[in-house]
Amino acid sequence: MSACFFILYSHKKNSKMDQKIINLYDEYTHSQLSRKDFIRKLSILAGSTALAMTILPMLENNYAAAAEFNSDDIEVENITYTGIESEMKAVLAKPKGKKNLGCVLVIHENRGLNPHIIDVTKRIAAEGFLALGVDAISPFGGTPADEDKGRELIGKLDPEKNLQNYLSGLDYLRNRKDGNGKVGCVGFCWGGGMANKLAINDPKLQAAVAYYGAQANAADVPKIKASLMLHYAGLDERINAGIPAYEQALKDNKINYKIYIYDGVNHAFNNNTSPTRYNEAAAKLAWSRTIDLFKHKLAVLTR
Repeated sequence: MSACFFILYSHKKNSKMDQKIINLYDEYTHSQLSRKDFIRKLSILAGSTALAMTILPMLENNYAAAAEFNSDDIEVENITYTGIESEMKAVLAKPKGKKNLGCVLVIHENRGLNPHIIDVTKRIAAEGFLALGVDAISPFGGTPADEDKGRELIGKLDPEKNLQNYLSGLDYLRNRKDGNGKVGCVGFCWGGGMANKLAINDPKLQAAVAYYGAQANAADVPKIKASLMLHYAGLDERINAGIPAYEQALKDNKINYKIYIYDGVNHAFNNNTSPTRYNEAAAKLAWSRTIDLFKHKLAVLTR
C-alpha cells in the first residue's frame, strides 16, 4: 500500500498519521507558519511534495464544494456601520416582513468574512433572527480573496480597536427598528475567542456562543452577565487546554453557562467547507443547541 493511499484512505479511519496532518494544518492556520514551511512539513509527513499536493485540497476550505445556503424566506444585504476609525462592512440577513426580531452578531474565523460565515449568517436569519456578519478586516478594506492574506491582516488588527468595532456592531443591532433590542453573538475559532471577549465587555449582552474559541481571562469572568454556550472539539488540544481554568472561574462566579465537548472531532468541526475537519453529526447537534439558546434568550417571535 502506497503512502498516498494510506493517508487518503485513513482519513475516514481517523488514523494517527491523519491526525498529525490535521494538527499540522491547525498549526498553519493559527500561527505565523508560512505557507512554504507548511508545505515543507506536510511533504515530510506525506513522504513527498507530490503526495502533499494531493492531500492539500482535503485540508483547505472549498467553498464551491459546500452548497450555498439560500432561502426564499429571508432577505440579505450588505451594510456598513460606524466603527472606531472607519466604516465597518457587514452582511445583514433577516426574515422577510418580520419585526421585533432577536438579533445575533456573527463573528468569523481568522481568515475574514468568507462565504462560509456569510452562509452561517443567512442560516441564523432563516431561524427567525436578525443576523449581522461583521467583517473585522474592514479597516484594511475588507476580507481579501487570498485566505493567507486574510490571516495576515487579522494579525495586524489593533486588539482594542477591533473589540470596540464589534461592540459598536452590538449597539448597531440594538438600535435597529426591526429588532427587539435583545442581542446575542456567536463566533467560530478566532471569532469564538471574540465572543468570549464580548461577554466580558458588554454587560447588556443576552447570550454568547463560542465554537472552539480561546477562553477569556479567568480574572475577567465576574464581568460576564450573558448566558454562555461553549462548544469544543474533543481532539482540539490547543484550545481545550484552557477549559479547566475558565470553567472553574465560571462556576466560582455563578455564571450561567454550558460546555459541550464533542468527542472524536477536530477544531472547525462546524465548517462544512473544510472536508477533513467537518463533522456533520457534531455540527448539527451544536447548531440545534445554539439556536435553542438564542430562541430562549432573545425572545424570537413565532413565525
